[in-house]
Amino acid sequence: MIEDGKIFIGASRNPDDSINKPEYLDLKFGNRHGLVTGATGTGKTVTLQVLAEGFSRAGVPVFAADIKGDLSGIAARGEPKDFLTKRAEQIGFADYEFDLFPVIFWDLFGQKGHRVRTTVAEMGPLLLARLIDASEPQEGVINIAFKIADEAGLPLLDLKDFTSLLNYIGENASALSNQYGLISKASVGSIQRALLVLEQQGAEHFFGEPALKITDIMRTSNSGYGQISVLAADKLMMNPRLYATFLLWLLSELFEELPEVGDPDKPKLVFFFDEAHLLFNDAPKVLVERVEQVVRLIRSKGVGVYFVTQNPLDVPETVLAQLGNRAQHALRAYSPREQKAVKTAAETFRPNPAFDCATVITNLGTGEALVSTLEAKGAPSIVERTLIRPPSGRVGPLTDGERQQVMDKSPVLGIYDEDLDRESAFEMLTARARKAAEADAAKRAQEEAAEQSGSTTSGWNLPGFGGGNDDNQQGRGQSRGRSSGYQRETVVEAAMKSVARTVATQVGRALVRGILGSLKR
Repeated sequence: MIEDGKIFIGASRNPDDSINKPEYLDLKFGNRHGLVTGATGTGKTVTLQVLAEGFSRAGVPVFAADIKGDLSGIAARGEPKDFLTKRAEQIGFADYEFDLFPVIFWDLFGQKGHRVRTTVAEMGPLLLARLIDASEPQEGVINIAFKIADEAGLPLLDLKDFTSLLNYIGENASALSNQYGLISKASVGSIQRALLVLEQQGAEHFFGEPALKITDIMRTSNSGYGQISVLAADKLMMNPRLYATFLLWLLSELFEELPEVGDPDKPKLVFFFDEAHLLFNDAPKVLVERVEQVVRLIRSKGVGVYFVTQNPLDVPETVLAQLGNRAQHALRAYSPREQKAVKTAAETFRPNPAFDCATVITNLGTGEALVSTLEAKGAPSIVERTLIRPPSGRVGPLTDGERQQVMDKSPVLGIYDEDLDRESAFEMLTARARKAAEADAAKRAQEEAAEQSGSTTSGWNLPGFGGGNDDNQQGRGQSRGRSSGYQRETVVEAAMKSVARTVATQVGRALVRGILGSLKR
């Protein structure tokens, strides 16, 4: 039941439960994106694993988020279990065998996988604003900050770089407002507080170097299998906004860096976005438009994007229209919203005259799904009620020891595990502030020295206002007066002259200080 150029998904069955035919996903349409939906416990994770194994076996690299830890078992060879062998017999899967797949584990926190990071500059203002749920004025300040950093040659690598830049902008808000538009100190303060909360939630682990290279998630193993990159997201899910922003950043990087390849025989990379509703919850219109643009255009880069979520209503219609390959697991219809979701899911399939989709969706068993994939000329196939094939890898998580063994043999071992802190905006702004402080201190010292020198030098004596030479000149005059028969002045005259000299001296000093003060200013 395995065919070249196709991924075996399972076998469809007739209304009488007899097996109808095998169901495949054609690799040449693998980059036309897909959707896997269903309520909790209906088998979405197993379907995701089956698809990931199929792409890997075909030599296509895969990137997938592991929300519960169950997907990690794909790195270990499957083990015989009753429900697996029973499903294989039920669908006539005689070629069923166990296998293990090459896996690279990643983790933003570096605990269950290799560290994965990006820089603040690569994240960009739009996604950073989304990450902190910025208001419109705050988003404007963030855009100005990126503009200033670009013009001043300030590398924005980690959060402390961006924080130091915001400090600079806040201190010089008035001057910068004249050049870039109004910068509110209140908005700057709000952004700084939001970044502090983000840092406490662990986002500082995500920003920095060495940044993730796209080529390291697009590897193939020596056996020709595509490497499966599994992102440990159980802890990351404690901050859903960070999780969604990271995966959207990764999609954007793929879109910007990969060349155009048109429609290849098989995808260059397949990207599984689990808990996809987190990407669109409360997302501003500009962000939804960005996602739609990336999903629509990244197909020509050879990348397939598969959204995994509980409800098809979680994905906007503009994005939903781009998803050609679909697997719909069971949905419940206990509330008006759930009833609407069932109706929406049923209407998105190409109808099958043998059954009513809306009725079947609520009655599907575990590991069973309505499946429709693209076939000849890219048209969707008639929807079929399909029993999903059993995976070849282990169903269930790895132990910590098994995970560590996989990491010790990883092709990226030692590349991302240590932080790199090179000179960036924080160091450059700190150095500029230090130089400015030193220059200001030196200037003040020179001014004080000039003031002290000006108040004591004899060169500033003014005629008739006293000074160091007045007494000498007076002594010489008195000597000359005595020798020429000059008569001694009376006591009253002496007192009057003394008062006059004192007044003259004080006025002279006041004038000197006034002149020095004007020079200082």
